[in-house]
Amino acid sequence: MNTDAPLHDGPLSGLKVLELGQLIAGPFAGKTLADFGATVIKVEPPGSGDPLRQWRLLHEGESVWWQVQSRNKQSITLDLREPADRALARRLAAGCDVLIENFRPGLMEEWDMGYEQLAADNPGLIMLRISGFGQTGPYRDLPGFAVVAEAMGGLRHLMGEPGRPPVRAGVSLGDTLAALHGVIGVLLALQARQRTGRGQVVDVALYESVFNCMESLLPEYSAFGAVREPAGSALPGIAPSNAYRCADGQVVIGGNGDSIFKRLMSAIGREDLGQDPGLAGNAGRAARADELDAAITAWTVQRPVDEVLRLLQAVRVPVGRIYTARDIAEDPHYRARGMIETITTAKGLALEVPGVVPKLSDTPGRLRSLAPGLGEHNAAVLGALTRPSADSSKT
Repeated sequence: MNTDAPLHDGPLSGLKVLELGQLIAGPFAGKTLADFGATVIKVEPPGSGDPLRQWRLLHEGESVWWQVQSRNKQSITLDLREPADRALARRLAAGCDVLIENFRPGLMEEWDMGYEQLAADNPGLIMLRISGFGQTGPYRDLPGFAVVAEAMGGLRHLMGEPGRPPVRAGVSLGDTLAALHGVIGVLLALQARQRTGRGQVVDVALYESVFNCMESLLPEYSAFGAVREPAGSALPGIAPSNAYRCADGQVVIGGNGDSIFKRLMSAIGREDLGQDPGLAGNAGRAARADELDAAITAWTVQRPVDEVLRLLQAVRVPVGRIYTARDIAEDPHYRARGMIETITTAKGLALEVPGVVPKLSDTPGRLRSLAPGLGEHNAAVLGALTRPSADSSKT
């Protein structure tokens, strides 16, 4: 981590963000902006802080996840249930470019911190609002976590084996997809503000962010009444593309390009399939996907993973090992691309964390500062507001 790099360095240098959200979606959006130079002031409740500080595996009482989600940010403590602290938050918002919140719809209005109230003092403010179902519509008031969004967005139904209950990915995809859509919305709103001088609301719903990634799901239903069903590790309608058993593990193979398919069939000794006119295009291959999967498995199951990778990579067929955390940590490509960085936390723990994406050639993002302690920046941020009680004793 380049701790000597100035905090206000990067393509978003000079952008000031007030982050009121907690847990995953709002803070992930804030982290992404902070990685590229934005000054992100994270507001946490006194005493407890963001619940993410206590999620999953802890080192000396604090989540190691926290070191990723809150890097490059500043932390202040305000109790937004208290009018005096809300007044301070409004004063901070008046000097910011972006405000991020992921509370239930309507709560900011109850606190007199809705967009109309905040924009009266700061017409250029961009307000990113992330919620389960959006700020409008009949479901706006329902609680919505990522697990619900993934189900309602159409993803969960497709995950798993045919005829078995659906499974979920081991991470909160709905939250992260919403955060990334939120960042896109903020950047679009900033571009619009350059022309109009006005800010606006970026309304992101978790379920819509999932739905936006569902490819042809709805058009296929609209045109043909086709309801796509779970297909395990295969990709329905695109073949061959699946996970295949090897002698000592599994690999994934994407042999669905026309020329790639021919090279794959040649590599596994099935020239007959590679030269079959009926398999020259994806439609024919999709209709015979089970036959192709069986042919590929008959070849892979006799070979260890390393041999399968070597032989198929040599003929430019997309193939990959199914990585665990250990595989990622030991992979030289991850390290060559700067995707694994080592930090030392304030408590002395040497910790490997994900690097910054996307990669910009001239103004790349950087890890500039560690995740903050609770209320670490109270004096620096709130001191200017002359609030005597805003010291570290509130934490």
